[in-house]
Amino acid sequence: MSYFDNNPQEGESGYSTIYEEVTYLFTSSSNKSKFEKNPSSYIPQYGGWCAYAMGANGDKVKVDPETYKIVSGKLYLFYNFYFTNTLDSWNEDEAGLKMKADQNWGKIIN
Repeated sequence: MSYFDNNPQEGESGYSTIYEEVTYLFTSSSNKSKFEKNPSSYIPQYGGWCAYAMGANGDKVKVDPETYKIVSGKLYLFYNFYFTNTLDSWNEDEAGLKMKADQNWGKIIN
């Protein structure tokens, strides 16, 4: 939820909920309630894997939770380690990479 306030914060175990077998942590009961009313609006795209890697080659790559972008109300997370920030590469061809990522993710979940 805090991503959508442009202030990502680590949640607390006292404010947790499970959605589609994933445990989500929140910073407040208010944020937890908002999520529970419409979880699909807040979950990260591509299962929380790196959006760039999903678009570039369909790989599940870990992310830096502080490297993110919200596009059309959806949360995208990115790898940002060892002098490589994939958000920069994503921004160079967002439309093309998003289209490929959507296709690749569809193959993974189906």
